[in-house]
Amino acid sequence: MKIGSDGVLLGAWCPTDNQTFSVLDIGAGTGVLSLMLAQRSNAEQIDAIEIDENAFEQCVENFENSPWNDRLYCYHAALDEFVEEMEDQVYDLIISNPPFYSEDYKTDNFQRDLARFQDALPFNDLVEAASLLLSENGIFAVIIPFKEEEKFIDLCAEAELYPIKVTHVKGTPTSEIKRSLLAFSHSKKEKIVTDLLIIETSRHQYTKEYIALCQDFYLKM
Repeated sequence: MKIGSDGVLLGAWCPTDNQTFSVLDIGAGTGVLSLMLAQRSNAEQIDAIEIDENAFEQCVENFENSPWNDRLYCYHAALDEFVEEMEDQVYDLIISNPPFYSEDYKTDNFQRDLARFQDALPFNDLVEAASLLLSENGIFAVIIPFKEEEKFIDLCAEAELYPIKVTHVKGTPTSEIKRSLLAFSHSKKEKIVTDLLIIETSRHQYTKEYIALCQDFYLKM
């Protein structure tokens, strides 16, 4: 499966430190986010959840073939099943690149596309699970469409999760803001760190900020 820039951005951007001992990747796909966090952190436990069977099998294979296979584990389960089974487990970092309907993704059946994405991992289910599974001082980090940002922050506030860091992502200096990288915690902060990341100045001419963020994860950059 193709690796999208959204996943790479989130994996490189999400806050982590030496106190991050456990990580949960919700909707892992083929495991890219988990693998990036294994590379970036000293977390001893990195769990991933994936409901799609083909993606799950690829994720397991990728984990087994990685240098960090002793720290990575993928569960083939729906999120609600996982939450119920792991009710006493909490994580220091929860990450998700949730599926969402995008104008970039279309088939000939608009309703089918829309239903598939809304059924896959509704934002309210994701937020509720993160609130339950996040440790007291943990961080919940996501990447979502910019147009969904306000609604998502409101959902998190209802679950007593509050933004601590926000990065808006633009493809080029003249394009509109396309994505929001958001990090939340259980504690309200007086000042939220907010910035802007521009990926390219022109086609395949990456900005120094994007290179600095992502170069550890590309063979050629």
